[in-house]
Amino acid sequence: MSNSKCGRGRTRNFATVIYPESAPSDWKSILSEQCIPCFVSPLHDMDVNPDGEPKKPHFHVMLMFDGVKSIDQVKPIFDLIGGVGCEKVVSTRGYARYLCHLDNPEKYQYNTEDVIAYGGADYITTIGLTTDKYKAIGEMIDYCAENNIYSYSRLLEWCRINRFDWFRVLCDSGTFVIKEYLKSKTWETKGGQS
Repeated sequence: MSNSKCGRGRTRNFATVIYPESAPSDWKSILSEQCIPCFVSPLHDMDVNPDGEPKKPHFHVMLMFDGVKSIDQVKPIFDLIGGVGCEKVVSTRGYARYLCHLDNPEKYQYNTEDVIAYGGADYITTIGLTTDKYKAIGEMIDYCAENNIYSYSRLLEWCRINRFDWFRVLCDSGTFVIKEYLKSKTWETKGGQS
């Protein structure tokens, strides 16, 4: 994904591509030791070119600095880990979502749980959209209906272990809707009118 080529300007976020066969074997450890907030994509080993030929397996890496940096400041870090190329990242959320092709349904969809975050970066928070919250609440309602769940505590405990993405929605802002749904569902089963 190309946002803009690195040039003279300064920005906070940069990305590169790592090809496993040409990077140091411990490149992830080296990256972690830099203590820079960053994300590493899952191995992109299912990507194809427009002609249908498979692309060479690779990782995408996005560095997110607290202050603006120049390419001259970032290039040595990419060199340490065997990075190929350098892109200025215009949208942190957009590029973070690209790491798994979340907004590119025509491309292979990689698992968000396989993204590695270093330096205190929070991938799920970075990629979050309001529509994701609504989708998760809808999925929870379906799950409760299909599994006869009436207890908020039972759902919350199950989500914490089995669906952390739902658990986050409940903790952050989705509790009211789900509790009202479960309360209403319980009322209807006890003879209330729909």
